[in-house]
Amino acid sequence: MPTSLETRRMLLRPFTEADLDVLAALHGDPQVMRYIDTGLPVPREVVERETLPRIIREYRELPPGLGRFAAEERESGVFLGWFALRPADSVGLSGGIELGYRIRPDAWGQGFATEGARGLIRHAFLGLGLTEVVATTMAVNTASRRVLEKAGMSYVRSFVEDFPVPIEGAEHGDLEYVVRRSGWDRRTG
Repeated sequence: MPTSLETRRMLLRPFTEADLDVLAALHGDPQVMRYIDTGLPVPREVVERETLPRIIREYRELPPGLGRFAAEERESGVFLGWFALRPADSVGLSGGIELGYRIRPDAWGQGFATEGARGLIRHAFLGLGLTEVVATTMAVNTASRRVLEKAGMSYVRSFVEDFPVPIEGAEHGDLEYVVRRSGWDRRTG
């Protein structure tokens, strides 16, 4: 089970069964899912039957400190989305530990994604002793690209994969980002 982490404005904690409604709303939002998987909202039944149980099961299966963290605003307790550090399984990545996140649209543009990404990178290096974190995003997802760059990650390469259900912008490919502990140490002092 991952431990809870805190950033300046957020609590990042393990998911529980009680998070079904907020997780289903997040994954069911067309804006959130626009650049992810099939580009379509995930039905509540899928989140209830597959997604949330998989998240909770991973707490037992993954090494301690890895998994998906529910993100709440510290002052209000309002659910903002999630952040993840997990073995890389995104299409096009060939291994390592992957940073991922999803944030509710009404929380976009407020720095939560960058703050959470920085917090998990710090956790990866200082808490888990990792030497590298990877991430990927669609080339057309400029907001996500900015978050990864602000979090200290660097562009590595572009790639194009054949997806069974191509989504708008897939023809421009995906981008891989990385941050290594040695470079992170130099940037953070």
